[in-house]
Amino acid sequence: MADQLIRATAADGGIRAVGVITTRLTEEARQRHKLSYVATAALGRTMAAGLLMASSMKRAGSRVNVRVKGDGPLAGILVDAGLDGTVRGYVGNPHIELPPNARGKLDVGGAVGNGYLYVVRDIGYGYPYSSTVELVSGEIGDDVAHYLVTSEQTPSALMLGVFVGAGGVTAAGGLLVQVLPKAARDEALVAKLESRVGALSGFTPLLQAGKTLPEIFNDLLGDMGLTIFPESQILRFHCGCSFDRVLGALKMLGEAELQDMIVKDDGAEATCDFCGRVYQASSEHLTQLIVDLQTESSVSG
Repeated sequence: MADQLIRATAADGGIRAVGVITTRLTEEARQRHKLSYVATAALGRTMAAGLLMASSMKRAGSRVNVRVKGDGPLAGILVDAGLDGTVRGYVGNPHIELPPNARGKLDVGGAVGNGYLYVVRDIGYGYPYSSTVELVSGEIGDDVAHYLVTSEQTPSALMLGVFVGAGGVTAAGGLLVQVLPKAARDEALVAKLESRVGALSGFTPLLQAGKTLPEIFNDLLGDMGLTIFPESQILRFHCGCSFDRVLGALKMLGEAELQDMIVKDDGAEATCDFCGRVYQASSEHLTQLIVDLQTESSVSG
């Protein structure tokens, strides 16, 4: 099944639901960063959460940055997700592995530890909106739901899951259900929705059982006036890094540092944190950057 995002509404528009399947892009991230089992689960959940949060933005080019900064051995997570369906991300320590938790699951909470969740929404103009909340469990789903309730005042149920085995990621995705103000006053509706969500055993078991996103929506909201939007959005792991951007970053180091790289290393190597791509800048490239800096200095002087 292709990685995709599907939207739906229920209760006359009072309930908003978004579902994502992110199996392939999570597997790509695992391979790119050579992630351990627990690191794969942590990054995969956060990428799904980022895509779900970005889906509510309106302006083309809008993006969400999700940073999980905990004191656990994972050493943090950073994800960048866009309304266009692209996402990228990395963890501080990709090779960390921990024993299963008390429920026999991958111990994402133990890997993340205690700390904070930082969310930055960039709509493409003006100052990005940023907010910080304390981590509730480190399991990502609980933490993002807590953020949505406390920072955006939107009652939300969020399910995230990644199943990774010896052969890689076989199921990954998430489901976000939000009660909008027009329906929040209907206590019976809210209680019914909470009971339905609470009865679900998890998101990845549904995918592994062959359930599609429309079927999951129908099981959850089918008797609440469910309307599933016909358009599905393709999701993919994508990083906008380039050699030109690497040269731009190297140029900012200044003449002395560039000259030192030429003498000591005969060039420079840079690795993109987000996608793991390695760029090689030769001594000729660095020499040209020095010439450019000198030219700019003489012009400005």
